[in-house]
Amino acid sequence: MLRSCHLEPALAVTVFVTALAVAAGRGVAGSAAVAAAVLAGQLSVGWCNDAADAQRDTACGRRDKPVATGELPPRAAAVAAGTALALCVPLSLLSGAAAGAAHLGGVAAGWAYNLRLKHTVLSPLPYAAAFGTLPAFVTLGLPSPSWPAWWAVTAGALLGVGAHLANVLPDIENDLATGVRGLPQRLGCTACRWLAPLVMLAAMAVVVAGPPRGVEISSWVLAAAGIFAVAGTAVPSRVRTRWPFRAAIVVAGMAVAQLLLRGSDMS
Repeated sequence: MLRSCHLEPALAVTVFVTALAVAAGRGVAGSAAVAAAVLAGQLSVGWCNDAADAQRDTACGRRDKPVATGELPPRAAAVAAGTALALCVPLSLLSGAAAGAAHLGGVAAGWAYNLRLKHTVLSPLPYAAAFGTLPAFVTLGLPSPSWPAWWAVTAGALLGVGAHLANVLPDIENDLATGVRGLPQRLGCTACRWLAPLVMLAAMAVVVAGPPRGVEISSWVLAAAGIFAVAGTAVPSRVRTRWPFRAAIVVAGMAVAQLLLRGSDMS
């Protein structure tokens, strides 16, 4: 079950958003509620993905997917996804109706991607919506709720799109062979190798330029983000590896670190 839930990105997103909640002033109880809700939502999306892709992953011989190898019945993943989603609802609403609605909207976008939109040209939109609403989940749950600053939402959405491009990159050939024609598959490997790092670096640029007083950031941090973003997409397409997505997580972590410096300015 742990191998099927996409634990690595689920934990990364949970840690990043919880850190933002702490920096924004949600307090111990509020930050714990954020962590629980985000983790439940991420687990639900991960299990939903494996359950929905069971036949495709089996046809592609995905040895990294327990559902595809027969170690985990697709129904077990589907039940786990539904259970995590059911838990996510009250956990999200602990932060208030507005904040809960924002988070549940992002989780719904993840499910929409798994069940339908990954097959369409609109495939980046669920990632943009899911990541872009995370700052709103934090700020709308503050004692004085407010919508997050535009740069926090924009940076989150760009990081989501960059993560989508990097995540899909190693699977483009198998996706096309099994009928998945999202935007990255239509663009092809070469275009995605250029777009993924550009989008992630654009998110970093928004974090730097967006806040009123600007986030203090040294040139080596920007250089490191560029190196990770480019190196992550330099893996040959014939090699199946999680490195492109892991590189995207590293860049996202750098962006979140800069956001933490201005957590009180997000709202």
